[in-house]
Amino acid sequence: MRTSPSDAAPAAPRLAVSVLMLRGDEIFIQNRSLTMDFAAGAVVFPGGRVDDVDHVTAQAQPAPAALLAAHARSWAETSVVSDDRNDPMDASGVLLAAAVREVLEETGAILSPADLTPWANWITPPSYGKRFDTFFYLTVLTPAVDPQHRTTEADSSHWASVRSILRGAAEGRLELMRPTEALLMELVDLPGSFPETVQQLVRAPRRISPVGQL
Repeated sequence: MRTSPSDAAPAAPRLAVSVLMLRGDEIFIQNRSLTMDFAAGAVVFPGGRVDDVDHVTAQAQPAPAALLAAHARSWAETSVVSDDRNDPMDASGVLLAAAVREVLEETGAILSPADLTPWANWITPPSYGKRFDTFFYLTVLTPAVDPQHRTTEADSSHWASVRSILRGAAEGRLELMRPTEALLMELVDLPGSFPETVQQLVRAPRRISPVGQL
């Protein structure tokens, strides 16, 4: 008896990370290439899948224990921490290593784990053939950090104001996936002209509930 596509078990989501890099009222975005098999043509933030090398890096160059403990508390309701097979701090370290690596590979920017604040967790719906359990971080960049376009997965990378991206999507000029739009909507009212205030907001403890199901 053949199994119809609708009866097939959904694909298991792969762990991924994505980083929202803020500078004033602007955010660094990528315009995905139309040839990509996931989110083709969409506006996204730098990021990608968690790889084996991230486990190695997390062990060889561990982040400070206090930072890992704080991140584990933020991710407490997510798959990597709620899974009894994982050590919460080890899992948080792997995600951090992946985020730092992806930003470096895709933008050339060097971030410290301490620069990254856990921000959100979105899971691709079961109806998709390709799925990700994506952990989003937020960071406010200093003037010394200057990300560039260095990825072949996107046609361009650049800074844009949060409001202009949302306006472009509303006018049909830009394509936003649901997580991207939701995260930008959350950021739109941040006081971008007051970096100290933004730093205080993003450093505040944040308990993250996953959006979507495995």
